[in-house]
Amino acid sequence: MSLASLNNPPAPLIDQIDHLGNPLTTARQVLTRLPDLQGMPGVFEDLVHSLSFLVSYNGSTATFNSYRREVERLLQWCWLVRGCSLEQLRRQDLESYVQFCQSPPAAWIGKKQVARFRNQQGERVRNPDWRPFVNQASKNDPDSRAGFVLSQKSLQALFAVLSTYFNYLLQEDYLRINPVALIRQKSKFLQRHAYQEPVRRISNLQWDFVLETVAAMASENPGEHERSLFVMRLLFGLYLRISELVADERSTPVMGDFHTDADGNWWLRVVGKGNKARLVTVSDDMLDALRRYRRHLGLSNLPYVGEQTPLVPKIKGRGPVTSTRQIRYLVQSCFDASYERMWANGLEDEAQELKVATVHWLRHTGISEDVKFRPKEHVKEDAGHASMATTDRYIDTEMRERHASARFKKLKPEL
Repeated sequence: MSLASLNNPPAPLIDQIDHLGNPLTTARQVLTRLPDLQGMPGVFEDLVHSLSFLVSYNGSTATFNSYRREVERLLQWCWLVRGCSLEQLRRQDLESYVQFCQSPPAAWIGKKQVARFRNQQGERVRNPDWRPFVNQASKNDPDSRAGFVLSQKSLQALFAVLSTYFNYLLQEDYLRINPVALIRQKSKFLQRHAYQEPVRRISNLQWDFVLETVAAMASENPGEHERSLFVMRLLFGLYLRISELVADERSTPVMGDFHTDADGNWWLRVVGKGNKARLVTVSDDMLDALRRYRRHLGLSNLPYVGEQTPLVPKIKGRGPVTSTRQIRYLVQSCFDASYERMWANGLEDEAQELKVATVHWLRHTGISEDVKFRPKEHVKEDAGHASMATTDRYIDTEMRERHASARFKKLKPEL
């Protein structure tokens, strides 16, 4: 183990999918940028096979990014910490790697999500602020990297992605074993719950403050925040995933995706997980929100058939938003402003949760509210859930009744 490697942040290895070329050529470019790795046995071959694996997932930016994250972390640990190649990894090594991920060195932890590379004078250069791990708790304390926790969801993703990765390397005859498959006691890393994990959402009070705050921001600065208001309403009202709002290889969301049927009902066509298209019902309130945003853009009240205006356009420049990171920043700025307003109104406890809320909580909140009043089969179709079991997670009637029956229990029973 290299102490110098632990005390210094590693350089990013793999760029965005649209900046990758032939794996052989790209591997040479990477090692040209990182001369310290050039003399290490197996590094070039590891990189070529890893790039070949990742390029096979170029159909979805979100999938590519999640696979790249896990593969890149493992490669950096192998080369910089363990000092070995993929071929030398065994079960014990993978267990050590998982433990490393649960408590990485401070130099490897960043304060926020940033791009690995950026453009500089026509070339792609590393972003010195990028780190392999990001401390989500830093939303509460931006100056602290302490308290880093790799969630159970992240651990599950680690095992799932790396198992697929090693199986690919086996099929390519690059490796002889899948060390992840040999970890038989994954339970020491992955917890099994005897209860259903609660859906993370914001409360109705918090959502009211968010909506009022963003509406006020839109009135003060319509050039920037009318778009923010429209996006927040889309995420909550139609419970869209963040990836369903940005243009990528699968689709480019446009205003023409809103359309009517023979009965005059409005729908939104969305391309979601697994490249599956679905239709989402558009409520009257959502239709009013659409009219408001289109008037701001100088468009007709409602979209026409085949209209190619981007659903979420860039504020600076032309064309659609192409990065989920931009949507995350937009939502986070709305949450932050709402937090400040709630705090100023003496609602410190209620405000605190907005500091850890994420974009996906808006989808969860929208589904959780709708499933109280609408047939769950309808909610399932609008949400794009693969099974009713997923939708059932949002029905908390039994949990409410269970808590109500216990609420007035006495610690000192009456005689």
